[in-house]
Amino acid sequence: MSAPSLFGTDGVRGIPGEGPLKPESVRSLAYHAAKVLLERQGVKINGVAPLIAVGRDTRGSGPALLRSMLSGFSAAGVRVLDLGVIPTPAVSYLAPRLGCFAGAVISASHNPAEYNGIKFFDGAGFKMAPALEYEVEGRMKRPAPPAIARAPFAAEDRAGIYLDFLKSAFPATLDLDGARIVVDCAHGAAAAFAPRLLAGLGAEVVPIGVRPNGRNINDGCGATATEAMRREVKRRRAHAGLALDGDADRALICDEHGDLLDGDALIAAAAARLLRRGALKGGKVAVTVMSNFGLLSYLSGLGVDAVTTPVGDRYVTEAIEREGLSLGGENSGHIVFRDFAPTGDGMLTGLQTFAAWRESGKPMSALGRLYKATPQVLRAVRVKEKPAIAALGRTSAAIAAATKALAGRGRVFVRYSGTEPVLRVLVEGPGSAENRRLADGIAKIYLTETGAREEKHG
Repeated sequence: MSAPSLFGTDGVRGIPGEGPLKPESVRSLAYHAAKVLLERQGVKINGVAPLIAVGRDTRGSGPALLRSMLSGFSAAGVRVLDLGVIPTPAVSYLAPRLGCFAGAVISASHNPAEYNGIKFFDGAGFKMAPALEYEVEGRMKRPAPPAIARAPFAAEDRAGIYLDFLKSAFPATLDLDGARIVVDCAHGAAAAFAPRLLAGLGAEVVPIGVRPNGRNINDGCGATATEAMRREVKRRRAHAGLALDGDADRALICDEHGDLLDGDALIAAAAARLLRRGALKGGKVAVTVMSNFGLLSYLSGLGVDAVTTPVGDRYVTEAIEREGLSLGGENSGHIVFRDFAPTGDGMLTGLQTFAAWRESGKPMSALGRLYKATPQVLRAVRVKEKPAIAALGRTSAAIAAATKALAGRGRVFVRYSGTEPVLRVLVEGPGSAENRRLADGIAKIYLTETGAREEKHG
């Protein structure tokens, strides 16, 4: 099932004070989401108001959004357990363990600081199912009743509980003694968590991106801008680097040379490790249509099948649950280690990769050489609206022509982002110059046909 228009592929996102993030809209969203989650999970209100755990990232708009959500939750008859600034996957982990019927996170993840968003988890720590999102969206046409906002109360030692879980996911026979690791927290929710976690396992930690000011999340740092981490790894002669995004649900890693291991490379390393340990359930890995041909060939060589899904971690999770798998993820670095958690966790991804590295006895760069990636070019075009690609005659013709040019040698994939107002043009084939030429041609025609403007060139 596709995501409803309000929610997109990963929650509701926008500019605070506008559209779906106006105060009254946020209040209504919180009210109806709480009611739907209560009803569909069979939670009864019998004198004691049920708890919902709420966390947020470091964006300056977070506290105001929390106040609006608190009013909506109060109208629904639920109390808020305020987890404060905390990684998104921590809310997924903590909500069921703290007696909450649901969780909510105020974050726009990897998006720039001017954005914010809201996502929900059910009582088992899974992201709200699309069917429930559709129901919430339909109910938001009705007004939410008035309510006097109850003051939230803070969870005690939320960091300690979550960090203890992460440490338990690292093999007891291993440590990070002697490892110098740069960790870039994107001035986001992991700033108070990731350095502490790695240091607790024995690493010499070089933290960057750990001074959030409400306006600098993901700004030239973190998993969406890995240059800072890669430079620092080379400058400090570190053994590896770990870059997280603003809410720490995704991670990318670089080796001792500053060369990047993207999500596909991390999936390859994890799949090989789990296979060796007899722990790769189903003999399959869930990946998205954006995964590199090189990864798919590598997995096939291991005898591992790939279950391909649309882009979006929710679709990866659906495939993991449907197939009974232990691993899945996206090349963006959003990876699910199902034996430990029901959602992607950047710090957990880092730990599992570091475990594979330490067990190998080789430099981190060896993990980056497990397969040869097929060259790709990715263009991103900022849009105000998202007209159906099929309705754009010239753009569709350009896509068809590029696909024909690469027939049997590569592929062309054009889609709108589910979390940003962006069109992405991916061209993958054996020749980098040809890929770039074809991607440039599609992007240029789209720009002309729609009047959009290009955001970046990758």
